Amino acid sequence: MSIINYFYIFAADMKKIIIAGIGPGSREDITPAVMEAVREADVVVGYKYYFQFVEPYLKPGCECVDTGMKKERERAEQAFALAEQEKTVVVISSGDAGIYGMAPLIYEMKQARQSDIEIVTLPGISAFQKAASLLGAPIGHDMCIISLSDLMTPWEVIERRIKAASEGDFVTAIYNPKSHGRYWQLYRLVELFLQVRSVETPVGYVRQAGRDDEEIKITTLGAFDPEDIDMFTVILIGNSQTYISEGKMITPRGYYREEKENDVKPGQQIMMESFRTIASELKRQDYPLDHKWALLHAIHTTADFDMEDILYTDSLAVETLYNKVKNGTLTTIITDVTMVTSGIRKGALQRLGIEAKCYLSDPRVAEMAATQGITRTQAGIRLAVEEHPDALFAFGNAPTALMELCDLIRKGKAHPAGIIAAPVGFVHVRESKHMVKPFKDIPKIIVEGRKGGSNLAATLCNAILTFDDAEQLKPGRDL
Repeated sequence: MSIINYFYIFAADMKKIIIAGIGPGSREDITPAVMEAVREADVVVGYKYYFQFVEPYLKPGCECVDTGMKKERERAEQAFALAEQEKTVVVISSGDAGIYGMAPLIYEMKQARQSDIEIVTLPGISAFQKAASLLGAPIGHDMCIISLSDLMTPWEVIERRIKAASEGDFVTAIYNPKSHGRYWQLYRLVELFLQVRSVETPVGYVRQAGRDDEEIKITTLGAFDPEDIDMFTVILIGNSQTYISEGKMITPRGYYREEKENDVKPGQQIMMESFRTIASELKRQDYPLDHKWALLHAIHTTADFDMEDILYTDSLAVETLYNKVKNGTLTTIITDVTMVTSGIRKGALQRLGIEAKCYLSDPRVAEMAATQGITRTQAGIRLAVEEHPDALFAFGNAPTALMELCDLIRKGKAHPAGIIAAPVGFVHVRESKHMVKPFKDIPKIIVEGRKGGSNLAATLCNAILTFDDAEQLKPGRDL
């Protein structure tokens, strides 16, 4: 502490209350300024539990004034009365006195009393900071603090704040998580977070941070047990980027991401930012990776968040089809119309050695359609099945073509590697999609209901071809 600041705080001719945060409970976490204030105090005012942390440093004759638990107003009034006697009064709070501590109350009381007593606030290390240091680096990005105590804040207000924190993807510190009378609030917080956060979201909590019986635990939001928590515990919930490494929670700031993205083209950068935005606005964050990858492509292409409700994928359908591409068993994509073929990225097809074909312009199609009394898209699928019965079939326009494929599968003439069912319209569209679902052994991606389109079918093909970029959320490699 500088000589000027020391004189300012302890000058004898000034009536003063010093509000000091003593940290979470160990000598090492008390700041030098707070230590000096405690040593020079004539009176220390605080909750008796916290006296044990400062008593070794008090000067002889220093008085400790305790007003008991939940007697904050009486404590503040005592401090003002003693300061009026021109005593050096230090009011202590655990952690930082300005965070759920005595500082706001004393400033409010000074105003209410129209007091001329000078107020000085000395910061302390807050419990969430101490807990964060023990857990690793969980608060490396935007964060907020929420107290679950509803003694002076209505629960409706607290719940709104919980929703805002979870939806805003903030790293969130939880104070006052539980007490003998408040047993259900933490369960409700977890329920609200799980509505928008992944079950794999890291959660760390520290009991009695900085004290002899300190306990440190790291788990996930899905495995978190509120019964393991008491009133002496601080909880830290990570954001969507937080991860666990070597037993520590880490929330990256983004330095390595920037380094990795130096070679990213502008178009791809825009697509990556779009995907991040979409991912943050999903109603759920716990989708399996391959379904989420297809969903992000579908929403990016349509700007339609209804896709979250109507995009159906078989379990591991995207991953399974990608693996077939990688091992060489899937080499052809058949589309119902040329617009779907046009939307499949040429760079991905070339990179992976895949051919995308539409038979609609084949001269045999018109003749077959005329002689057999079927649509041209149906005829195109019949020809395609003759030549490529094990292709991936993608439909973005014609329900009759999808129905034709279903019929050929049932007759044993087609054995598709997979089906993308996204025809659009009003006649036979829903029915054609229902017809696909009974084929349990064929990986399927279906846009339920009337919605669909060539753009959707194409982007779902692209999702399959780029599934190896899903984990890094790095779309647009082949733009």
